[in-house]
Amino acid sequence: MEQEKLVRAALRTIKGVGSQHLRQLIAYFGSAVKAWEAPKSRFLHISDQGPWIGEMLLARNTLDPKAVGEALNQQGIRIITPDEPDYPALLAELADAPPLLYYRGQLRGQAEVLAVVGARQATAYGKAAARVLARDAAVKGIVIASGLARGIDTAAHQGTIESGGVTWAFLGCGLDRIYPLENQRLAKDILENGGALVSEFTPGTPPLSGNFPARNRLISGCSRGVLVVEAAERSGALITVDFALEQGREVFAVPGPIFSPMSRGTHNLLRQGAKIVEGIEDIWNEVPAWSNNVGNVSGNTKILREEKELPVGKDIESILQQLSDIPLHIDHITVHSTLSVSSISLALLELQLGGIVLQLPGQHYVLAREC
Repeated sequence: MEQEKLVRAALRTIKGVGSQHLRQLIAYFGSAVKAWEAPKSRFLHISDQGPWIGEMLLARNTLDPKAVGEALNQQGIRIITPDEPDYPALLAELADAPPLLYYRGQLRGQAEVLAVVGARQATAYGKAAARVLARDAAVKGIVIASGLARGIDTAAHQGTIESGGVTWAFLGCGLDRIYPLENQRLAKDILENGGALVSEFTPGTPPLSGNFPARNRLISGCSRGVLVVEAAERSGALITVDFALEQGREVFAVPGPIFSPMSRGTHNLLRQGAKIVEGIEDIWNEVPAWSNNVGNVSGNTKILREEKELPVGKDIESILQQLSDIPLHIDHITVHSTLSVSSISLALLELQLGGIVLQLPGQHYVLAREC
């Protein structure tokens, strides 16, 4: 088995040999090792003829699978195949499961997984919802899968880590690169908390746009269900939903403010039959494997602003009455208030210090819904 893994890793380093061609070689020859050792004449009968075959035949003369494995070890990258116990079980069941995954950290093949995806340009409301829902699923032992992207993905990973749970981040590039760069600390936190960074792309692969649909396929493929928190009408998160439907996964969506463009994609999903989610119990009730085996949700997990000790005063109260999940500019607050500009600024500052209000770029304000 170890030799088979090393040969698969060596084949993946050859130009043009992706997961699909590797899968084709294994199906035709019976294993990667047999393909590696087969005479050139055998390759004439492969249906998908192309330059990749010539590249592979040439590379076999100089490429050493053992050296490829040693290079991966030096980078702290491990490899795994679908017939190994730690390979994500639901992903392994798919006909197009990657014949080889690269990972750092820890994988658990039999883990129950929920994918949480959504907009990169997420609102404060969407980020808070992702954090709360990921947290509440993680404390019940569910692994949270996402893509390490800005916005909803980041919030889902963070919520899981804050709860002490496990999260897997699937990358659209090689594991020797972290994309986006600002999530390097988050990637480290994922590993330190028992999670994993996963990719089907060889080290050195840049984060090209064409890689991310394949990444999304893995996120949905390893999961029992896919939760979309925020998505514009043509969001990339909807690609994950398409894969989820093809793979027979459950699709869930969080409703959002009707004025937000980030709600249009999720609301369209709800119209098309996605399950509405206001709290983690809405997911639990739809997944018998979880409600029967993992445990029951206890307590109120609705995405509502937690009760906090509010600063007192009429000024504070008049400001709170105007604020919601929709970003509101300070000028709008001023126009619709009898307070002076200085009183409004002071009241907003008190609310921010109390964790009740968030200030967004451009002097916009929303109610804080962080957990």
